[in-house]
Amino acid sequence: MILVERHGLVLGRLVLRYKRFLADVELADGTLVTAHTTNTGSMKTCWEPGDRVLLEPAANPDRKLKFTWLAVERGGGWVGVETGMPNRVVAAAARQGALPGLPDLCEVSTEVKYGSERSRIDVLAQDATGRQVFIEVKNTTLKAGNWALFPDAVTERGTKHLRELQGMVREGHRAAIAFFVHRTDVDRFDAAREIDPVYAAELDRAAQTGVEILPLAVRLVTSEGASGLWSLGWELPGLLPWEARR
Repeated sequence: MILVERHGLVLGRLVLRYKRFLADVELADGTLVTAHTTNTGSMKTCWEPGDRVLLEPAANPDRKLKFTWLAVERGGGWVGVETGMPNRVVAAAARQGALPGLPDLCEVSTEVKYGSERSRIDVLAQDATGRQVFIEVKNTTLKAGNWALFPDAVTERGTKHLRELQGMVREGHRAAIAFFVHRTDVDRFDAAREIDPVYAAELDRAAQTGVEILPLAVRLVTSEGASGLWSLGWELPGLLPWEARR
């Protein structure tokens, strides 16, 4: 089931990603354009020059950068690089009662202030018993072998979110962290323990506290239309196993 879909996308080949927000892309007719990149992280293992990419034209004709980079093809599979999409897909799945690991949610809202450290929860819902469910969503793109790993750089903010989720469990609510594995060429998940051992230890502690760990398998569905424009859809077929990578 496709939860979110984008149409009218343009195919190109990546030339270079630079200055965190920018990517130069060559279109099919040879035109070189600069696209906006919402992912300001390291994007390790996500791209190389020459990869095929999908760009979304800007709805605002006055915008300086006319395209946003949504996905890149790596090894025959697609990797999603638009960082706002995971929250939208998870919220859509929650509203349809189709979020793997957390079925039958209702009263779904997004970006709600909570916790003792002045955070915002990505998705807030209720389960079938009426308990509040706090869901933090993490875009997960780093790859090592068959593993998807998070984070791809040290994240003090991510560690804070884990503490906040544990606080919600202690107050009697449900809490979950959804690792949105935004690529199709992996089959298991773990924390990136070598990159951020503090985060990895806090994730283990959160699981022991009762925070539900949801490594979401993500399927990116692409199709080319007769006009040469592309469509891209997001599905959540299930969960990946959480296995310690040694």
